Amino acid sequence: MNSIKCESLQIGKLNFDCRIAGNPDHELVVLLHGFPESSFMWIDLMKDISALGFYCMAPNMRGYSKGAQPKGKKHYTIEQLSQDVLDLAQAVGKDKFHLIGHDWGAAIGWKTVYDHPKTILSWTALSVPHIQAFGEARFLDEDQKRKSRYIKNFQVPFLPEIKIRKNDFEIFRKIWKHSSKAEVEDYLSIFSNRKSLTATLNYYRANNKPNGLVVSNILVPTLFIWGEHDKFIGAYGVENGHKFMKGYYKFVKMDAGHWLIQSRYEDVKTELIEHLLKYKS
Repeated sequence: MNSIKCESLQIGKLNFDCRIAGNPDHELVVLLHGFPESSFMWIDLMKDISALGFYCMAPNMRGYSKGAQPKGKKHYTIEQLSQDVLDLAQAVGKDKFHLIGHDWGAAIGWKTVYDHPKTILSWTALSVPHIQAFGEARFLDEDQKRKSRYIKNFQVPFLPEIKIRKNDFEIFRKIWKHSSKAEVEDYLSIFSNRKSLTATLNYYRANNKPNGLVVSNILVPTLFIWGEHDKFIGAYGVENGHKFMKGYYKFVKMDAGHWLIQSRYEDVKTELIEHLLKYKS
């Protein structure tokens, strides 16, 4: 039962496109993608995890699903993005679940884990460290300031969308160099839609707070994997984030960049499965 199915889940007025794998009677694992990607990035991992007795759900997040693109950046705060995760789990009948997130999916995950520690069985963050530590790094560390310049650039209306679409998404295609042709085609099917591109950039526009996001101590069992050559995430926020870990915590530093699933799949899978099985009921 480890084939991937595509389903639409309705949360209020929003309809989320979700990839599903595994037996719905098993423990749920929710996988949150980042930018500029989609739930497609998780397909191989979902097959491998579901084969071990987990029920996997990877949504195309708010803004990425065509039926979940409310207009205006006010609809893309991290509080609303986090609530989507809880609502989607409830939609498949689960009160507790394991959570995995990369990039923006990791940022949303940190918020969810902090606010709802009794709901999350285990937490795995890829690339993005504890978000309060990352927020502090953006304002205190020169290396992180440099690596986060794109966030400031994204605050400008319209112009980022124009630059991203230039030369058939040349900027994104360079980012996707480790992705398969099918994966890139899936991503382009989303970002080639103007409404979708603006909606996904609203993540940055709605959450660019001066002092970062207030998220403190983490009690949920946590695995954090970071590539030491990450062009977007520096060491300052990573090291600073360790102090917030008050439960089980494992930090894995890899000889890799930001796109861990695509470039170091087997290594990431090994660590992730060990963590999931450790906290499987």
